[in-house]
Amino acid sequence: MRHGGATLSSSSSGLLKNPSAHLGNILLIASLTKTLSESGTRNLDPNSTPISEPLVNQILRKNSLDPSKKLDFFRWCCSLRPKFKHTAGTYSHMFRTLCSAGFLDEIPNLLVAMKEDGVVVGSETFKFLLDAFIRSGKFDSALEILDHMEELGTNLNPSVYGTVLVALVRKNQVGLALSIFLKLLEASNGVDNGGSTSLPGSIAFNELLVALRKADMRVEFKQVFDKLKEKKGFELDTWGYNICIHAFGCWGDLVTSLRLFKEMKEKSLTSGESGPDLCTYNSLIHVLCMVGKVEDALVVWEELKVSGHEPDAFTYRIIIQGCSKSYRIDDAINIFNEMQFNGFAPDTIVYNSLLDGLFKARKIAEACQLFEQMVQDGVRASCWTYNILIDGLFQNGRPEAGYTLFCDLKKKGQFVDAITYSIVVLQLCREGLLEEALELVEEMEARGFVVDLITITSLLIGFHKQGKWDWAERLMKHIRDSSLVPHILKWKANLDASMKNPPNKREDYSSLFPTKGSFSDVVNLVGPDDQSMNTNLRSEDDDRNNEEISSTETDQWSSSPYMDQLANQVKPDERSSHLFSLKRGQRVQAKQTDSFDVDMVNTFLSIFLSKGKLSLACKLFEIFTDMGVNPVNYTYNSIMSSFVKKGYLNEAWGVLSEMEEKICPADIATYNLIIQGLGKMGRADIANSVLDKLMKQGGYLDIVMYNTLINALGKTGRVDEASKLFEQMRTSGINPDVITYNTLIEVHTKAGRLKDAYKFLKTMLDAGCLPNHVTDTILDNLGKKIDKLRYQKASFVRNNNDDSS
Repeated sequence: MRHGGATLSSSSSGLLKNPSAHLGNILLIASLTKTLSESGTRNLDPNSTPISEPLVNQILRKNSLDPSKKLDFFRWCCSLRPKFKHTAGTYSHMFRTLCSAGFLDEIPNLLVAMKEDGVVVGSETFKFLLDAFIRSGKFDSALEILDHMEELGTNLNPSVYGTVLVALVRKNQVGLALSIFLKLLEASNGVDNGGSTSLPGSIAFNELLVALRKADMRVEFKQVFDKLKEKKGFELDTWGYNICIHAFGCWGDLVTSLRLFKEMKEKSLTSGESGPDLCTYNSLIHVLCMVGKVEDALVVWEELKVSGHEPDAFTYRIIIQGCSKSYRIDDAINIFNEMQFNGFAPDTIVYNSLLDGLFKARKIAEACQLFEQMVQDGVRASCWTYNILIDGLFQNGRPEAGYTLFCDLKKKGQFVDAITYSIVVLQLCREGLLEEALELVEEMEARGFVVDLITITSLLIGFHKQGKWDWAERLMKHIRDSSLVPHILKWKANLDASMKNPPNKREDYSSLFPTKGSFSDVVNLVGPDDQSMNTNLRSEDDDRNNEEISSTETDQWSSSPYMDQLANQVKPDERSSHLFSLKRGQRVQAKQTDSFDVDMVNTFLSIFLSKGKLSLACKLFEIFTDMGVNPVNYTYNSIMSSFVKKGYLNEAWGVLSEMEEKICPADIATYNLIIQGLGKMGRADIANSVLDKLMKQGGYLDIVMYNTLINALGKTGRVDEASKLFEQMRTSGINPDVITYNTLIEVHTKAGRLKDAYKFLKTMLDAGCLPNHVTDTILDNLGKKIDKLRYQKASFVRNNNDDSS
């Protein structure tokens, strides 16, 4: 009989030769098994029970015996030392039995007993133990297993190291996992010279790369990536490529992402390995959207639909988010409708992205309709959904509706979080309602929400604007159990001391922002063609080069020719430029202590500049940059905004130059300031060149940029171009706001085109855009112009009648 094909030991074969002994052994095993099942080990007599290794192993392998009874019997045998000791094989079998039964808490005691018996199980058994602890989520115990292995002198093979790396990563011990990985790499350097150490499998390294990306450990991620690429014989699998493409793209390194895609595609053609999958294309579309190449992302999206890789829900989500953030609202709505038509149900994140885009495009009615559709479709709204609604109503001139919604949500006791309170506090501070804002902060604390730095600094700006800086100490009464306010007050005290006793001035008396050239040279600064990838706008020579590339390097049968073309345009020595950031700069970086200084600098820059205290703002900037605080694009934009408003364009040019030197990316706000500066110089003629640079770097036109351009063109007499830009704005899916209409009415009035000015006024009222006090002033001027024109016409008619008589 083969019963599992087990190999007989020498003792068992001896029993088979002696039938009577064999029968006696069977009866003994049956008797012991019955005794253990019924009463455990308390009725076992060590003197009358002939214990041997084969006997123990046969009892432990009895499926009818409960694992807990097996453990009791195993321990009872341990008590027979030194007459009897378990072997490594018996320990290995017992470890596997306990892991299978879920008795993981008993493993440490058995490891101690094994050490006392002076035996060591093999590395495969240790791997089995590690896997069991990791599957159960007991990562600390898994690490203790590793300690036992080191104590017992067991050599760790690569598979065991791979398990350890996974355990450390999932335990969030990324730093320790990284150090083990680097040691493994050092130990594996001798493989090519006959060394025996090799690397773990790709799963462990992929887990490590994912953890480094999530922790935003960019330097360490790049270090691991570079070392893996240098290692001979190591190749990334499809998952590894997708991780790296996504990570580098999220960090703005489009060149590396495209280079990895090209490498991945070439390997699939030459070695027959699996090439890019749907996850790869999702990552690439996400990367293109992240760096502002939304037009390219849309082309790849259309290409994907006919490539054999059907888009999934994540693909739709990514492309809708990209279009919404870049103000391509019509594209976002069309893709949203296509998503529903193809049977995919949009989730909360998709609805939130589209809602946010509609509010930013001033499409309030469409946003409210979308929210109603969301409720009707049974999609559960989140706190973030209502935060978008409240903030969108505030930003679109509907503060009463936003505050009413906030109060209704509070009464229901749901969908309100700390961010909701922060949004409302900021709005109250804008309206100068500081008492109400403080009461809301107190209520926020009473409900158990943490008052963050964004909320506190919003209050500080409001206090200072109304000359109530002493109110800052009132925050101590409203915000309990927090060290943040004392930390802020201490920072303010140190700032006051530094302002009174500033450090020595620059020895060479050089300008804070030295200038080279003039502001009109901005086209060459904001984005030289040879330093950035321009995939949307190309010269004729570039087009001819692309045709040559596509005919020589691109696979004519490729399912993604456009993606291949983008990858082929990357030069071997090209590096990604970080000259533009799709994300608008924020006053508070929300990186806790790492960004506290620059957050406070940004806050007090806003305070000083709102009061017109430019010299104090510059002194603040100089003090903290000399202390080693690195400014962000919001910091530079704040300084440059004041320079532009006061007409200090050379100094503004110096700020732009320093941003380039410090490799601080410009954002859409930076370009708004550039256009304003050009308008003040009367150089709106080069605004189109600046816009070309913006679009090549992945920028977009938001409503503020449209308003800035219309104002700059109108004030330099280019009224027809301003009107065309207005039509382009509406065609792109962005609804003009009251600032747009005020600007158009004003520039047409000053140009003497009163009929056109009146036409824009009528369009404004028909669109439901409510006038403000600025509109009243502009209309007064328009009325005076009309009266003056009527008087001139009347005088002209009267003079003609006098001449004819």
